[in-house]
Amino acid sequence: MRAARLIHLVLLLQTRGSMTATELAAKLEVSERTVGRDVLALSEAGVPVYAERGRAGGYRLVEGYRTRLTGLGRDEAEALFLSGVPAALRAMGLQDAASAARLKVSAALLPELRDASDSAAQRFHLDAPGWWQEPETPKLLPPVAEAVWGDLRLRVRYQCENAVVERELEPYGLVLKAGVWYLVARSDGELRVYRVDRVVEAEAVPGSGSGSGSGGARFERDPGVDLPAFWARHAAEFARSILRAEAVVRLSADGARRLPHVTDRAAAHEALAAAGPPDGQGWVTVTLRVEGLDVAYDQLLALGPEAEVVGPADLRERFTTAVERLAAIYA
Repeated sequence: MRAARLIHLVLLLQTRGSMTATELAAKLEVSERTVGRDVLALSEAGVPVYAERGRAGGYRLVEGYRTRLTGLGRDEAEALFLSGVPAALRAMGLQDAASAARLKVSAALLPELRDASDSAAQRFHLDAPGWWQEPETPKLLPPVAEAVWGDLRLRVRYQCENAVVERELEPYGLVLKAGVWYLVARSDGELRVYRVDRVVEAEAVPGSGSGSGSGGARFERDPGVDLPAFWARHAAEFARSILRAEAVVRLSADGARRLPHVTDRAAAHEALAAAGPPDGQGWVTVTLRVEGLDVAYDQLLALGPEAEVVGPADLRERFTTAVERLAAIYA
């Protein structure tokens, strides 16, 4: 632990040039007294670090000194590729590895390029969750993420619709979709998707023999599994699978234009593409795939007088009732 801190201290000085004891203590999350002891230990080990007195003083390395301790470890290299998603890194417990990786990269750059990471961070930020919702990090995300990064078999208890079931999984990857974490894992030879917030217990399967790692039993990752491609297929299939009902709707030109904004976009475009020519009033009739009639009612109501529900009969009846109530209110 102390060795890693000493390396971190040297890299900070190499990157920043000069830092006060207070600044180093804040970065390393230790006391200023500990910083003093660490600097003394480095000096005794032959690292040319010295203190400058005065108001602008602080610790610095002898001009021209370059450490060779900038090689990235695997965990740091992997975390570096996620450094543009700081909230996700924190949620998975990878912020320390990412911070060390960024520092090592900065230390290896020419002085005039060392502000590149800060410059990029001030020009791009990813905010994954949707509006009007407060995302909550699942309590068991860190151990699940640890199993994903370590290729460790994972034993979980998972909340299904009506019961809690036990599964032994080969966790391939994590997906953050609109503020919700999903685990892509192989179970019984098939890739499946699990919501991490429905995992009620999670532990690595104890290791034994050559297939075990320091934290549990490891599995052989299938090199043919492409996580982004799998998720794209799964998301498309899921979106289509929930559209189990149909509604027949007449739309004005403005209603047709607005339809993709109030219902499933792909389903709306598909319905409009299959529609016949406009009638004598310039309206088109479409058959729209919807999640259910309750959902269709809420969505199509937003089109107001730019849409007429033709069927099913019970959905049309709901709109007839809504129109009568609106007429009574505005009369």
